[in-house]
Amino acid sequence: MILTKAQYEEIAQCLVSVPPTRQSLRKLKQRFPSQSQATLLSIFSQEYQKHIKRTHAKHHTSEAIESYYQRYLNGVVKNGAAPVLLDLANEVDYAPSLMARLILERFLQEHEETAPSKSVINSMLRDPSQIPDGVLANQVYQCIVNDCCYGPLVDCIKHAIGHEHEVLLRDLLLEKNLSFLDEDQLRAKGYDKTPDFILQVPVAVEGHIIHWIESKASFGDECSHHAYLHDQFWSYWNRLRTPGRSSCSVFKSSLASSWKKSPPKIIIRIGL
Repeated sequence: MILTKAQYEEIAQCLVSVPPTRQSLRKLKQRFPSQSQATLLSIFSQEYQKHIKRTHAKHHTSEAIESYYQRYLNGVVKNGAAPVLLDLANEVDYAPSLMARLILERFLQEHEETAPSKSVINSMLRDPSQIPDGVLANQVYQCIVNDCCYGPLVDCIKHAIGHEHEVLLRDLLLEKNLSFLDEDQLRAKGYDKTPDFILQVPVAVEGHIIHWIESKASFGDECSHHAYLHDQFWSYWNRLRTPGRSSCSVFKSSLASSWKKSPPKIIIRIGL
């Protein structure tokens, strides 16, 4: 699905005044019924992540963390079953999973002899039953399951969607009887960072000879296109390039003005 800049900006503007909840996503779908759920969710998530990056620092000052922690302690003393941590995250406009991480780290610093490692924190967030305090474990769990943009649950969903998109692309390549190497085969050959597929016999697409394909099960706005070009596509093209050949990146949906600006050696396709 391709969106015009006006369509994208209308959706993005609508997101400015809504909290990052599943209820907001349902309202967004009602507001823009012609757009797919997947497209709206992707834009919803990307816009919220931009907001979190802009405001991240103010939530990580020692004063802010201590204030959040004391408010959490006071709240659970009054009612440990209430969604204290979730309500606090929504009140200060911070992602619930990220708020849960802050409070968990602060709790462990107070109750453990050594500072908790990142791997320990991540493990507890993935499985809150490992948290030594039952009340905090329940509070963290509430934050994780109610966060639609951050956290281990969201990461699992994104990974599953990305894998599904790769499988669909693989099936399409097989259906077309195209010879290719996938990521696992490329890593076995000693490659480090690789695209999803390298075509052993390049094919012509819209007048371009395509050598490799990278799939992205997300919405491609100008920011994400720029990031992918800088972090992945150019490095793939430089390492795998062959004179006269191009590469192809496949997005589920995209902003028209962004993919049309892509370099001539990087071909952007919308949908399989």
